[in-house]
Amino acid sequence: MCPSNDCSAPVVEAAPACITPDLTLRSLRQRIRQQEILAELGVTALQGAGLDKLLAETARLTAEALRAEFCKVLEHIPSENRLLVRAGVGWDEGIVGKASIGADLASPAGFALRTGKPVISNHLENEERFRTPEILAQHGIHRAMNVILQGDGRPFGVLEVDSRSEDEFVEHDLAFLQGAANILGMAIERERHGRNLEAALERHHVLLQEMSHRVKNSLMIVTSVLQLQARDIGDPVLTAHLEEAAHRVSAVARAHDQLFQGSDIERIDLGRYIEGICKDFDDSVAHCIIRTEVQYEIEISADRAISAALIVNELIANAAKHAYRGKQGGTIRVTTAGAGDDKVSISVRDEGAGLAPGFDLERSKGLGMRIITSFVKQLNGTIEVRQHNPGSEFVVILPICLAHN
Repeated sequence: MCPSNDCSAPVVEAAPACITPDLTLRSLRQRIRQQEILAELGVTALQGAGLDKLLAETARLTAEALRAEFCKVLEHIPSENRLLVRAGVGWDEGIVGKASIGADLASPAGFALRTGKPVISNHLENEERFRTPEILAQHGIHRAMNVILQGDGRPFGVLEVDSRSEDEFVEHDLAFLQGAANILGMAIERERHGRNLEAALERHHVLLQEMSHRVKNSLMIVTSVLQLQARDIGDPVLTAHLEEAAHRVSAVARAHDQLFQGSDIERIDLGRYIEGICKDFDDSVAHCIIRTEVQYEIEISADRAISAALIVNELIANAAKHAYRGKQGGTIRVTTAGAGDDKVSISVRDEGAGLAPGFDLERSKGLGMRIITSFVKQLNGTIEVRQHNPGSEFVVILPICLAHN
């Protein structure tokens, strides 16, 4: 009974619940369960469940919340003006994923889709507003309730719950169904946005790869022109300079090509990148064997990676040209490793004749060494020369990130 003769009066926290014919203890428990289910659906949607799983889970939980035997998610197929049973619970085999109903105004689900207004039909056998879809008649459905699945864009379809029982759906049930549809609609819209973003990123990636391919081809054309000039000029000194220029342009093309082979073009794994550059280098220094020992998962920005690769290119070219002069060839070892404090160490070592007495890196007049020191300074790094017996080693230490870059 009510705590007073006025059932509209506020109920104090300590007072017993006012139970009326419209709100039995059973229905109160059902409303509580419905709120729990809405929370559960919200968590599932926020966790990023796949769309098929989310649709199936929504159908299952909606049927449970409304104590109905059937529930289905209908997806609108505009080209056919039909609503496909995309997911559902309780239906005979061959219904979900295959059966469909009309999306016109004479269909309860079609009316909900076209007008955005919910539809409750508690006595389908006496329904005069709409025709009863064949799928409902085949399963002995007596009552149904439909709400639109609407996101930010075009409607996805309709969420419908159906039952064989003689009970009636009421406004509280409609409020729950609309809440479930709102959650599902937002999740569907988020999934749509995700698909669109992935498609845009894929197009962007394809365009970048195409651009990279064209840049590489352009650079290789420049290389070919320089090589032709080197062969035709008739001056050994100029020929040597043109061949070196062609080699450097080719190195830029290789570095550029390696960069765009990965999925992330902003930051790349420096070890794998240098490893790929060295493999591409093999044909250019056929008389030498290049061995790499790199540490993976040291990520560096793309522009710094290209500069680092060109430093390695020049050091390998110098070793191949000078360290094994007059010999059949030898080994060039390239290593990368973390150097602590967000730095990376890049080493290029040969086992050749060693550097000339009094060699001074800062005063070297060779173009290759000047290119190396210029790039090292540009990257705010340091370079150290170590003499070995046999050979020599150049060790470059670079910050992974450049301040104010």
